[in-house]
Amino acid sequence: MSLSQIAAAAVTTVRQVGVLHDAGLIDLRRPDLLWYAARSTRRFGPIAGSVRLSAKRFPDRLAVVDDERLLTYRELHRSTDALARSWMDLGLTADSTIGVLCRDHVGLVEAMVAVAKMGARLVLMNTGFAGAQLADVAAREGLDAIVADDEFRSAARRLPGSVRRLSIDTSTLQWTGSVIPPRQGGFVILTGGTTGTPKGVPRRVQSPLAAAQFFDRVPLRPGGTTLLCAPLFHGTALSQFILSLTLGCTNILHGRFDAPRALAQIEEHGVTAMVVVPTMLRRIIGLGSEEIARYRTSSLRIVFSAGAALPPALGTAVIEQFGPVLYNFYGCTETGTATIATPEDWIAAPGTVGRPPIGITVRLYADNRHLVSRPGRKGTVYVGNSIAFQGYSGGGGKKMIDGLMSTGDIGHWDDGGRLFIDGRDDDMIVSGGENVFPGEIEDLLYTHDAIAEAAVIGVPDDDFGQRLAAFVVPEAADISVDDVKQYVREHLARYKVPRDVHFVDELPRTTTGRSRGQDWPNWPRPEPTMSDHRRLPGTLARAVIGVAAVPTRPAVPAVVLRARSI
Repeated sequence: MSLSQIAAAAVTTVRQVGVLHDAGLIDLRRPDLLWYAARSTRRFGPIAGSVRLSAKRFPDRLAVVDDERLLTYRELHRSTDALARSWMDLGLTADSTIGVLCRDHVGLVEAMVAVAKMGARLVLMNTGFAGAQLADVAAREGLDAIVADDEFRSAARRLPGSVRRLSIDTSTLQWTGSVIPPRQGGFVILTGGTTGTPKGVPRRVQSPLAAAQFFDRVPLRPGGTTLLCAPLFHGTALSQFILSLTLGCTNILHGRFDAPRALAQIEEHGVTAMVVVPTMLRRIIGLGSEEIARYRTSSLRIVFSAGAALPPALGTAVIEQFGPVLYNFYGCTETGTATIATPEDWIAAPGTVGRPPIGITVRLYADNRHLVSRPGRKGTVYVGNSIAFQGYSGGGGKKMIDGLMSTGDIGHWDDGGRLFIDGRDDDMIVSGGENVFPGEIEDLLYTHDAIAEAAVIGVPDDDFGQRLAAFVVPEAADISVDDVKQYVREHLARYKVPRDVHFVDELPRTTTGRSRGQDWPNWPRPEPTMSDHRRLPGTLARAVIGVAAVPTRPAVPAVVLRARSI
């Protein structure tokens, strides 16, 4: 490194320490706790290290709550020591790899922390996996054992007998002292795997300074209450969960999402931060202002959205309903954080994903070669982050330029230095020689009062190569195909008007809320035999779009919709 690079790194470190001090994560007047936090992170990793730190600082504060159980930080620390020791008594070691396939509940948290305390490698499985996917990932990652909820028993049966099934029942276990791992085991988050088996992204966090990238933009503070609606196997929820643990916050595990129950939990627990994917926000806002007003939500200070694109109209509706509390995260599983939009960013420029926080570098490159800095010009997004992965667990990596990693997304800067995402670089539709990104059309359709949801994809066309097809979930019964086309025609260029418009009952979505058509499997799309003004039933809609969950007709084969985690 050059002297200028060393000086810049030193300045960044000082700023990161200041951010963490202001957030209450560290106290510069207590060097003993600073040393303890750094040592815990290096040895235990961010999950168990955070529990260990908060058990020392806030032993009697509630740590995790689900519908059936609650544990203080002291209780969580001790129960996971006992659980880790019981698994070691079975012969598992720091060299073992342990998978978890669970809904969000206290037992899942205990399993995650116990694996880390052993120094073993943790693999977070997507609860949407079918048996074949689970078996493929287990084989590639070399699973020695798995923790699985009873509802996933049939999927777990696809695993070989050599993969031990572990119990997370801690009711009969006794705490006999702390478990200290020989080293940090790390954990693996899975990518979405929109085609084939999801890839594994290994993670190890060596320094608590990495947390500054969140606290620089999101005002999480000690003593708050975090409602985790997004699943913990999802990178967004996991990152916010770890930060919340580190601050000694109380964490409410929501489980299967239910909008009224989420509002009731905000009222019951005085929730200060809620972690969601955009689909969840859409369901909350869809309840209507009168229904939402039945719940006391004034405690809410942060609505942290990630995992999929947040339409401008939806984000603005959230701010209108709950106040300036929306934080829109952008990043991917491989790079980690890229940018975060604050409420001020969103109000100034609805739809933005904001600016890079401290310690993060974001650049745009046109044609993956030429640096783009002029506002409005599009390029592929590249990110520099200290916690970016070093390669997939099965081999391979992402494109790199100047030490920065590609997210695979196309974006542009505005005049205020805020980033906007226009689509995937493999998402672009070329129709009649014109390049079209479907996200722009989807965002527009979401602003129509008579449209609840929308997705736009490209379908083969003999004359144009591809033509645009829009799938619309109507809010009102009187909207027509011509209404949809005219609305796009009035706001966007002529070549962005969908040639086909299909009304559907629902859009198939991943566990992270994604519905972007080009992210779905490449599956034959039969032409619907119906008039333009009729609505496709849910099953036929999935077949036309390219995804079928459980088809009702033998002629429409089933494919598994795989989530893309961030």
